[in-house]
Amino acid sequence: MINKPPRWTDRLLSWFLAPDRLEEVQGDLHEEFAYQVGRIGERRARWRYVWDVLGFIKPSPGWPFRNQRKPVAHRYGAYSTTNLMNPTMLGNYLKIAYRNLVNNKGFSTINIVGLSVGMAVAMLIGLWVYDELSFNTYHQNHARIAQVLENQTLDKGIQTFGALPMPLSQELRTKYPNDFKYVVATTWGFDQIVAYQDKKFTKAGSYAEAEFPEMMTLKMLKGTRQGLTDPASVLLSESMSTALFGDTDPLHKIIKIGNKHTVQVRGVYEDLPHNSAFKDVAFVAPIALLFASGEGMDNWRSSSFEIFTQLQPNSSFDAVSLKIKDVFYSHIKDKTQSALFLYPMTQWHLYSEWENGASKGGRIQFVWLFSIIGAFVLLLACINFMNLSTARSQKRAKEVGIRKTIGSLRRQIIGQFFSESFLIVCLSFVLSLLLVQLSLPYFNEVADKQMTILWLDSRFWFFSIGFCFFTGIVAGSYPALYLSSFQPIKVLKGTITIGRLASIPRQVLVVVQFTVSVTLIIGTIIVFRQIQFAKNRPIGYSREGLINIMMNTPEIQGNYDAIRNELLETGVVADMAESSSPITNIWSSANNLEWRGKDPNRQASFGTISVTPDFGKVIGWKIKEGREFSRQFASDSLTFLFNEAAVKQTGLTNPVGEIIKWHGKNWKLIGVVKDMVMKSPFEPVMPTVFMIDTKERGLNVIHIKLNPALSAREALGKIEAVFKKINPAAPFDYRFADQEYAAKFAAEERIGKLASFFAGLAIFISCLGIFGLASFMAEQRTKEIGVRKVLGASVANLWGLLSKDFVVLVIISCLISSPIAWYLLDNWLSKYEYRTEIAGWIFVAAGFGALLITLLTVSYQALKAALMNPVKSLRSE
Repeated sequence: MINKPPRWTDRLLSWFLAPDRLEEVQGDLHEEFAYQVGRIGERRARWRYVWDVLGFIKPSPGWPFRNQRKPVAHRYGAYSTTNLMNPTMLGNYLKIAYRNLVNNKGFSTINIVGLSVGMAVAMLIGLWVYDELSFNTYHQNHARIAQVLENQTLDKGIQTFGALPMPLSQELRTKYPNDFKYVVATTWGFDQIVAYQDKKFTKAGSYAEAEFPEMMTLKMLKGTRQGLTDPASVLLSESMSTALFGDTDPLHKIIKIGNKHTVQVRGVYEDLPHNSAFKDVAFVAPIALLFASGEGMDNWRSSSFEIFTQLQPNSSFDAVSLKIKDVFYSHIKDKTQSALFLYPMTQWHLYSEWENGASKGGRIQFVWLFSIIGAFVLLLACINFMNLSTARSQKRAKEVGIRKTIGSLRRQIIGQFFSESFLIVCLSFVLSLLLVQLSLPYFNEVADKQMTILWLDSRFWFFSIGFCFFTGIVAGSYPALYLSSFQPIKVLKGTITIGRLASIPRQVLVVVQFTVSVTLIIGTIIVFRQIQFAKNRPIGYSREGLINIMMNTPEIQGNYDAIRNELLETGVVADMAESSSPITNIWSSANNLEWRGKDPNRQASFGTISVTPDFGKVIGWKIKEGREFSRQFASDSLTFLFNEAAVKQTGLTNPVGEIIKWHGKNWKLIGVVKDMVMKSPFEPVMPTVFMIDTKERGLNVIHIKLNPALSAREALGKIEAVFKKINPAAPFDYRFADQEYAAKFAAEERIGKLASFFAGLAIFISCLGIFGLASFMAEQRTKEIGVRKVLGASVANLWGLLSKDFVVLVIISCLISSPIAWYLLDNWLSKYEYRTEIAGWIFVAAGFGALLITLLTVSYQALKAALMNPVKSLRSE
């Protein structure tokens, strides 16, 4: 048996040697191989043969075996990589590429527009992903900052809370100095009135301990980060300072916060960026202002604060979490079993959802989702380029054959086609930058971002160049490899066939395009159905004509009865009431309620809301059993109303009249309220307890029911006059309950709008490619259409002939995309307790829509070809 060298080497040589030299070189190489087999054995001879072949790609100066002849390539003066890619050759490539673009303006326009739209989408999504991943990186120490959270073991599993008592901050600071560099307690950022002379604004601010500015590395424009060491001081954001003082120096100016705290401006910090967790904080004031009498700072039972920490360089989050786990529980033995842990700042934004005490993700899912969508949309644009290039291969077959005949290597032809690809990509990139710049305002509004193109960032240009290179390789790879493979003899003899098998790759790529597009269409429909499903959910109260006003000044808090009487006298108000939480949220909870038959080992959490007796009448809740609160019964100060979820959680069969123990007192359950959606409309109703307000509990919100017989504008004008009379120093700020409820759908609506935006662009790109292919097919079949028309074919017949292939491909796409979409969307919906069903008609509608769009796209070219005069198409015959 004759030994043979590796087969793949012959294929490799054909890429780099002209046909007239290939046979000669291969003969000498085979002769050399046979000689070496007899001298050094077959195994070493095969390695030497490979070495000789590689010498034709790039000659090597040395040889691994001693006293042996040099590689055969040295005797033939093989080409090296450098010789084949010289500047003159590249210039010729680009010149030919430019001429091809100019000579085929229609196809060039489709390629450039399609690629530019795909690149623009990828660039927009890239900016969005960068913004998401860089969240909180504005703070220099973000990698070592964490929030202290608490896991409580309740009957429904482990629940995670961020509200903690004030003394925990001092406990961690003094007990673990080697682990924490800073420990800071703060309040949640809530709206406060900030006033200077006659200027008054309602802005979100935070009360914090003195180390907060240093830990968050606020960039001070005036003053220093140590400004909060004075209890009567405040730090303002740049925009807040400008609003209050204009261009004058704000330092040491006296302002008033909440109409009760007089403070001195000790510093101005740069506005925090939009992608910071503290972006809305317009001022930072000392937390000591909330404890003017000094009482309450050591209250371990009041969990009303957030606690942030910065670790020492030699500490880790996991190790410190183990150390502090039982600190809170050790101070309150009758508390529900709990464990503290550190939640790193790097995870706040992307991993904010919790389940059974562990993070189950969050916005990171959307980062992955939109990254994949961006990649697929760009892929759709690349597919257009591949399809149109290969569809026109018959026109360029002779060009390839002639160039190979006169000595061009396959690699040179590949370089030519890649140069065309890179030229189109570069033109598309320039156009995509323009599209991104024009669409950023709309995109920012939809995505709730403040993104800009990073023109001066070297990383942007580095990634852009890499991005263009990658896109050029992807878009040009298939055409380059396919067209360069044509055999010159067959091409010039006219025996090369571009038949049905040659069109299979194009058909596969079209199927991929529409599979992605239809999947996005189905996803958009499901997202909006989920939003509408939640919007149509019965909420258990009336939002019509209901406004909420925060009681954020002592003038309002101490004069509720006077305000109520004056408002009722105006006739524009039907009724009003107070509560400790807005109707669209629950701000407090309790887990120490006791009832008859309760398992002593069971811990259950209830939302708690303090109200005035008129609350139910104002919001229009529905009483299911018993009665509601009344001013006629003084004993109602020790009574409860449960919602249906609370009754279900307790398991009481006849709840009215039951005694509930809480904080050492007996509370009588006098009624059951139908469930009201006060938190997320996508989740089950929280078990909630309502009680009449007493001095131990505070009220925060005024609810006003407008007179339905009058216009809202007229009513609000008179209501404002009453509030200005009682509290002239504060601006009149109000919120409609229906608008606050609608804001709960903002995240899902944002996802839906972005999905529909990308789905529309995907369909546009796909149809652009279909339009190009249809026009090319019509051009290729011009004579066939003419013959058919002469033989009696109708316009409808010809339209069907040119359209049916695309219809079949779209139907196949729909069949593939349906199970993919169902799987992905079912997983997405599974995170909602209250969710819509995935109906079969959605898949049918999406498929029908894609089919209709395809027919409209193809019909223009099909009808144009069908209506053409056959005399013109057959004249050359």
